[in-house]
Formats: sequence, structure tokens, C-alpha cells
Amino acid sequence: MRTATLRGDVDSRLTNTAAVLGKLTADYLPELKEKFAGVDFAIEGETAESAKTAGSIQRGLLIGLIGVFILLSFQFQSYIEPLIVMAAIPFSLIGVILGHLALGFPLTMPSMLGFVSLAGVVVNDSILLVLFLKQKRAEGADPIEAAGQASRDRFRAILITSLTTMAGLIPLTFETSLQAVVLIPLAISIVFGMLASTLLVLLVIPCMYVCLSDFGMTASIKATK
Repeated sequence: MRTATLRGDVDSRLTNTAAVLGKLTADYLPELKEKFAGVDFAIEGETAESAKTAGSIQRGLLIGLIGVFILLSFQFQSYIEPLIVMAAIPFSLIGVILGHLALGFPLTMPSMLGFVSLAGVVVNDSILLVLFLKQKRAEGADPIEAAGQASRDRFRAILITSLTTMAGLIPLTFETSLQAVVLIPLAISIVFGMLASTLLVLLVIPCMYVCLSDFGMTASIKATK
């Protein structure tokens, strides 16, 4: 069987491999197969490796989420409250997408690696908030009062915790050297993911706790006084 191999490098400052191959697959290859019915093609190289990496990332993310859920279940002695804490993870995806749009970068494999790495980081703020909320309830406050007080009292601690993480990566997002091009999407994901998660955690997590508490789905707490 006669074969022809086409190789090439993509200038990541102008486009990315996914965009080039997407246009190739949509515009050129159907015309080629129609013109030469016996021709078959296979795409290898970076695209094949990216698909392999994506599958590995998905498995790793799933294992990580299960691990976080199990640990939080032991901590809170509940199966619902860990889900409240882990809601911060999809919140961070909002920041990842908006950050790439704002800075004009496409979502790439390093971007998704940055998002996956956030899964174990953004829950820290949620844990801090929920633990303080439960402490206020143990002191006799009702869920609504405890939720509002937790957001106010933990605002500074949560904000500083997130800002210190973001501050270390912000210089990388504005790096212009060719060696840093691959790492910039990862840094964008972490910085903007942390920012969105921090803001939404302070507002949405307490609301979710109160709503679930109204349905009796949170762990019962006996007031200490």
C-alpha cells in the first residue's frame, strides 16, 4: 500500500493544532475522499497524543473527585455537604473560560491541565467557609444567620488565601518569551479560575447550604448554648 506522510509544525503564536486540523478535516479531507474513493487517512502526532492525554486527564480528574468526596465525607459526616464544598470546582470553570476569552487565548490541553489542578485547590475556600458556618450553627444561630455571618467573617481570610495563589502566577500570564507560550494557558486557567471561584464561593455556597438546610439535607447540629 502506497502511503504519503505530511508533517508540519504549528506556530502557536498564530494558531493551534486543533484549529488547523479542524479546518483540514472539515474542508479538505471530504473533498479528497470524494475525488479519490480509495484513499484513507489517519491523523497522528500531537493530535493523537492530545487525545491520549485527554483520556488520562479525565480518569485522573474522576479519581481525584472521588478522593476529595471521600475525605470530605469523613470530615463533615455527611454525603450532601461535601457536594456543597465541591460546587466550587465547576465555578472555577467559568473563570477559566472567561479568562481565555478576555486574553484572547484558545482553550488547549495545558488549559485543561490548569483546570484539573484547580480541583484540589478551590475547595479549600469552601471548606473554610462551611466549617465556620457549621460552627456558627453550633453556637445557636439559624442557617440564614450563620450563612451571612460566615461570608462576612471569612471574607478576608478567603480573599487573601486566593490572592496569594494568584499573585505567584500573574507574571507568567503576561510572559512573552517563546518558552512560556505553552505554560501561559495553564496559568490563565489557575488565575482566573481562582478568581471566579473565590467570588462565587462567598455568595453561592452559603445560599446552597441554606437551601439544602430548608429541605433537611444537611447534617443536624446541636447547639452548644
